[in-house]
This record gives sequence, structure tokens and C-alpha cells, in this order.
Amino acid sequence: MLRERAPRLPPGPGGDRTVSGGGTSGGSGVIRIGTRGSALAMAQTRQIAERIAKAADAEIELVPVTTQGDTSRASLASLGGTGVFAAALREALLAGECDLVVHSLKDLPTAEHEGLRLGAVPKRADARDALCARDGLTLAELSAGARIGTGSPRRIAQLRAARPDIEAVDIRGNIDTRLGLVESGQLDAVLLAAAGLGRLGRADAATELFELAEWPTAPGQGALAIEVRRERGTRPLERALEAVDHRTTRATVLAERLVLAELEAGCSAPVGATAFIEDELLFLTATVYSADGTRRLTSSHATTPDSRSAADLADAASDVAQRVVAELLGNGAADLTPSEEST
Repeated sequence: MLRERAPRLPPGPGGDRTVSGGGTSGGSGVIRIGTRGSALAMAQTRQIAERIAKAADAEIELVPVTTQGDTSRASLASLGGTGVFAAALREALLAGECDLVVHSLKDLPTAEHEGLRLGAVPKRADARDALCARDGLTLAELSAGARIGTGSPRRIAQLRAARPDIEAVDIRGNIDTRLGLVESGQLDAVLLAAAGLGRLGRADAATELFELAEWPTAPGQGALAIEVRRERGTRPLERALEAVDHRTTRATVLAERLVLAELEAGCSAPVGATAFIEDELLFLTATVYSADGTRRLTSSHATTPDSRSAADLADAASDVAQRVVAELLGNGAADLTPSEEST
């Protein structure tokens, strides 16, 4: 595990080593934030760091941690899918090397960790998938035999369902590497998360955005997760977590992730889920795909939370997820989705 204890941050009030909360007296010391070292992870963690610094009136030190998912070029499915990016961050957190860690929520295992808790879920960014194709083309405009890169079994299944005449190519690498495969002509297009493109200032690379109603994405896509040790932290840290947490996002991603957990699927399983709150109703839709995209099952349900309290929203998320899962399993979803034990 490679750690850089003094990461370089963009120039600003906090200098190169830290992000400052702005207070010169009565400060709360340094809060150490663990993060993957990729450009995307650092970009999204810096955004969180600024908010934590302000709310806690503290300085922030970023602690980059190298994960197995960063060092291995094998497919995510072959690496085990679930938790491949999270394990090393969690180890650093439990070892006391940092005070919190920032994950892409879709990379976080659905099972609770005995020594950790989800401290905050910031407001979600765009949850959609984006096609980044040569010559500004859309998926429908790409010619038969076009090569489209993605490392996600769900996206592969969706591509095969929408365009069985194209070739899905398993790829790894950061966003710039993947976009470079299109620019160099090695691929005709790549599929990426719109949120990641936006956080890196590359949203203009998208040639098509797929609407969630027709193209559901990974549970939690577009959201970040702040994980902390189970015991309560300092008062400034807990105050900062409360300030960063977005209650609606936490409830909707909980509903999506409960579907994944109840289906006993890993993060790489062909499952898409979308939840949102509208007119006092919590809506949840989930789709399970066969790996080749030839079959899919969809279930949609809604429920009314008793209130907008965190507890009532969590209860509503659990209720609607249970109904969606029951319908999917009743219609044969288990035959489409491999369990983690069998992969």
C-alpha cells in the first residue's frame, strides 16, 4: 500500500499541503481524509475537503491510498468486483491513518462493516451514463461492428440489449486513458459515468446521455460516501459530517443499494437501479439483466415516508426495496443474476 502523507493540492488559502477552514483561532486541528490517488478520486475528495474544512473550522490533510483496483489491470469482475476499490481505504481508516475516507458510493460493498459507519452522503451528482463517441455520434448512429469500451458487466449487458450488432470491449484505466482510446481510434466509443466526467471538467466529451428511465445505472452512481470509524469522532468532525450529509440522497441510494444487497449481487452484477423522491413519494425502479443482454426483468414501486426524518426515510427505503426485490425474485431474477458465492 503506497501512501503520500503530503499530497500536493491546487494553490489556495490552504497552501500545498492542506485546505484551511479559514479560522485562525479556536481551530480544531487537522482532519485527515483518505482517498484513492486517481485524478477523479482526488478531484471529488478536494470538493468534500473544502466543505469539511469550512464546517469543522479545521485544516484538512489528504491521504492518498493505493488500492488493488488501481494497481491491477485485470477486469473488475475477475478481481471480485465488490470492494476492490474500498478495502485498502478501509484498512487505513481502521488503522487510524486517517479520520474519514471518501468513496464513490457505487464502489462501496453493500454489507455493513463491523468497525465502520456511513458518516455522510453528500448531494448526488448526475447519475446517468454517458457515451463518448468519435465524431460526436450517438449510440444509434454508430455503425454495425463498432467497438465500445467499458469495464462494467451492467453496461455491457445494456449495450448488447440496445445494439447486439456492436462489440463491447472490456477496458480498464482512468477517464483520460479511456477517452484516449477513442481519440486514438482504437475504440469507436466508451461508456462512462456522467458524474465523473463532470468532476474532472470533461463533460463536453459526452456525445449522448442516457436517461435513467431507459438506462438505469449502478446503485449509488453519481453519489459519494464518507465513511468513518463506528465510534463517534470529535465534535467538529461530527458537525462537519452533519453539514455535508444530504438526507434525500442518503435515502434514495439506500433504496438502490438494498436491492443490490437483497439480490445477493456484487457491485459488478448486471443490476441497474434508480430511486428518487417526488411529490412526497419515494420511487424505486430496478432492472436485472442477463449477461448477454437478451433478457431483463424490471420492477417499480413507490411508498410514502411518514416524514422527512432520517429514520422515516430509511424505513421507506427499506420498504420499497423489499417490494421491488420480492417482485424481481418472484419473476425469476435469481436465474439472471449470479450470486457472489457462485462467481
